Amino acid sequence: MCQPVRVSDTSSSTPVCVLGLGLIGGSLLRAATAAGRSTWGYNRSNASVEAARADGFEADTDLVATAKRAADENALIVIAVPVPAVDTILGAIAEHAPDCPITDVVSVKAEIAAAVGRHGLAKRYVGGHPMAGTSESGWAAGDENLFRGAVWVVATDEGADAAVWTEVARLALDCGAEVVPADSKEHDRAAARISHLPHILAETLAITGDAGGPLALGLAAGSFRDGTRVAGSAPRLVRAMCEGNQEALLTALDEALELLTKARTELADRSSTEDLVDSGHAARLRYEQRDDWEISGIAPGDDGWVMAMREAGRRGGRLRSL
Repeated sequence: MCQPVRVSDTSSSTPVCVLGLGLIGGSLLRAATAAGRSTWGYNRSNASVEAARADGFEADTDLVATAKRAADENALIVIAVPVPAVDTILGAIAEHAPDCPITDVVSVKAEIAAAVGRHGLAKRYVGGHPMAGTSESGWAAGDENLFRGAVWVVATDEGADAAVWTEVARLALDCGAEVVPADSKEHDRAAARISHLPHILAETLAITGDAGGPLALGLAAGSFRDGTRVAGSAPRLVRAMCEGNQEALLTALDEALELLTKARTELADRSSTEDLVDSGHAARLRYEQRDDWEISGIAPGDDGWVMAMREAGRRGGRLRSL
C-alpha cells in the first residue's frame, strides 16, 4: 500500500503512473520519463498501448494491474482521460490504490474534485491542468516538450494536503512547466473564458466560413486559419470539456453574445465597429503586456500557505522552482 508522502521526502524520483495516453497523457508520460522518472501508463485502446510500447514506454490495457503497480511502487497517479471516463478510473483507484497521491490533467477542476470526493479519495488528491495542447489527439500526437514554458495550474483548495500538492507541483516543473496555484472554482471560471469559449467561437467561425462556399474557403488565410485552429480538435473531447464546465461557460458565452449583439447594432445603426475593435485591441495589449512574476517565500504546509498561494496566483504569480 502507498504510504503518506512527507514534503521533505518528495523528489523527482517519485514514480509516475499515467492513466490515459492521449495527447496530454502521452506527452506527460514522455516528459516525466525524460526527466528521469520511473513511469508506466494505461490506455483502454490496445492500439495506443502497442504504439507506446513500440516507442519504448511501459504501457498496458489492464487498468487493475496498472493501479496495483502504482500501489506497490508508491506512485503519483495522473488521471488523463476525458471527463466521461473519470468515474471508472476513480473506481479502480479507490479499490486498488486508495493511498496513492492522485492528480489529473482534465480541463475542469471542480467537477473532478467532486467525483474524487464521492470515491473517498479527496485527502490524497490535488487537481492539475497544464495549459497546453494542439488540435491533434492520440498517442502519436504526444510530445515530451509540449509543456515546456507552459503554465500548469495546480489546484490550491482549502484542506489541500501539502505533501501531495508538492508532488504535483514538482511533476509540473519536471515537465518544464511553470506552476500557477489556483482555487478549483476560480480555475473553471477562468478556463471558460480563455479555453472553452474560444472553442465555441472557433466552431462558430468555421461554420460561418464554410457557409460561404468554395470561394470563401479559397480566400481564407491567416486570420481564418488561426481563429478556427481548435475547431480541428476531436469533437468528443471538445464536448467533454465544454459540457463539463457548463455554468461558467454559459456566463462567458452570455457576455460574448452581449458584445456581439451590441457590435451588430452599432454597425447597423452607425456603420461603426469602433467600440468593439478598440476595446478588443486594448484587451489584447493587456494580455501581451501582462506581468508574470515568480512566487517565492511561500512554503506548502506553512500556516496560511493555501490562501497565500491562491492570492499570488490571482495576481499573476508563478512558481518556477520548489
